[in-house]
Amino acid sequence: MARLPALAVLPLALLAGAAPATTAAQPASPRPWATVNVCDTAAHPNAIGVRASMPGARRPQVRVYARFRVQWHDPADGLWHNLLTGGDSGFVSVGRVKAGAARESGQVFRYQAPKAGAPLLLRGRVDVQWRIGRTVVRRADALTAKGHRSAAGSDPKGYSAATCTLKAP
Repeated sequence: MARLPALAVLPLALLAGAAPATTAAQPASPRPWATVNVCDTAAHPNAIGVRASMPGARRPQVRVYARFRVQWHDPADGLWHNLLTGGDSGFVSVGRVKAGAARESGQVFRYQAPKAGAPLLLRGRVDVQWRIGRTVVRRADALTAKGHRSAAGSDPKGYSAATCTLKAP
């Protein structure tokens, strides 16, 4: 398994809790989407924010859970790898979502700046589960992509990208 270049990880912080995104008769998308909505800004230095939208369920007892992960691109093998430390939120409850509605949630992951050398290219992956009690009744996943409008938390406002590059100072 490829190892991440020397990069110390700081604690992660929540990015604007779950917020309703649409209330139309049909979800904006039948599949979840994810986007990078924060990337190494003055307000969020050395950080990547991953936000996702998850469609609702027809049954009111269904709860939605999302797992936010950060992946890094290894130029040596050309593949994406999960960060093994500090890049996984675990499954967090997004709440109940009615059919025809969607809900958004997100996570900000903070890191120390890369040492001199090649910049670090990151992206997000979001795994979504719809559960009744402890039973998973549906699963889906999404990789970050540009062009999604977040209901909250983007920096700068309206920012949406597929990847984020952290550069050495």
